[in-house]
Amino acid sequence: MTTVADIVDSLGGLATKRQLVARGARDHHLTDAVRDGSVRRARNGWYSTWAVSDLRFQAVRIGGRQTGLSAIAALGGWVREVTVLDVAVPANASRLRKRNVRRPFDYSAPGGVRLHWESRDAAGRGSAAIVGLVDALTRVALDEPLEDAVAAFDWALHTGRIEVEDAIAIIERLPARMADLLDWLDPECESLPESLARTRARLRGLRVTSQVPVGPPTARGGRQRGDLLIEDVVMLEIDGRDAHLETFEADRSKDLDITIDGFHSIRPAANHVFHDWGRVARAIDTAIVLRRGSTPSRLENSGVARHAVRRNGAHGRRRRATPEFPPSGAGDRPSGAGDRSGRAGDRSGRAGGRPGRAGDRPSPVGAARE
Repeated sequence: MTTVADIVDSLGGLATKRQLVARGARDHHLTDAVRDGSVRRARNGWYSTWAVSDLRFQAVRIGGRQTGLSAIAALGGWVREVTVLDVAVPANASRLRKRNVRRPFDYSAPGGVRLHWESRDAAGRGSAAIVGLVDALTRVALDEPLEDAVAAFDWALHTGRIEVEDAIAIIERLPARMADLLDWLDPECESLPESLARTRARLRGLRVTSQVPVGPPTARGGRQRGDLLIEDVVMLEIDGRDAHLETFEADRSKDLDITIDGFHSIRPAANHVFHDWGRVARAIDTAIVLRRGSTPSRLENSGVARHAVRRNGAHGRRRRATPEFPPSGAGDRPSGAGDRSGRAGDRSGRAGGRPGRAGDRPSPVGAARE
């Protein structure tokens, strides 16, 4: 026998009463399903099999859909952590609820929720619980630190969820001060820690080249590629979270090839990038000094990734060296109480504040255009 929970699951875990009635459910079926806990009523007329702790459920309960960094995470994107639930609500939304309390939403109370009033055309994109990817990326670009925005775009480009033309279109709709975001993206980037390390190194004024061929040709005819070549000296090879013993010998062999090719190999774990970037940065600086006998050329341009996105090959007009993003930190990003403020033409209410600075962020150096 098909249950209400089965029907909701077949619809992706969230369904309206109208959808359920159209499939044969009656009022007493819905009441019984809620009572026995097989489904949960997110809000009036909406039923779900997701856990109450699921951010998708909480966004629907509030009266909107996930957007921003929390939406990117829900879609499987590259995200360090989600500390604020970004919720896009219709322009005419009213009586918004707290995530876990049945009463109108209190904008001034802390609770890790940030509201954004979405346009009518955006309401037609995405799913019932998550906004469209383009809208989520736009929100990330407007609200998040540079490294988090770059990582989200890198993931979307690398996985083919958006094309280069889509990224260009998104960035062209952003405020003019953020136009150079395009120069920070790399479709060839293969992981979150690699994206974070590249952006952080460039923010420190170091030249970075992505996916550099190393070693002799392999049996398949190609060559291995090093993750990040920094200042033409250090090859940064980042071991991912899923590194296993079976790759150990191959990784060590690659390190030998990197050294034979004249580079200094540094192989931090992903957690070093996430939580101990200061030590990784000191190791990079030390390696450069030992190899060159001088300090890194941070007064030169920071360079662009070898595969950096370009606007149809054109150099374009010179703008600010670095997009104006919220402060970026290498560690945790706590959220606190904030005000209900608008930004960039968007009516954004927030109950959690913008993430604060978790560590020193050296002044960025201008990114060169090829």
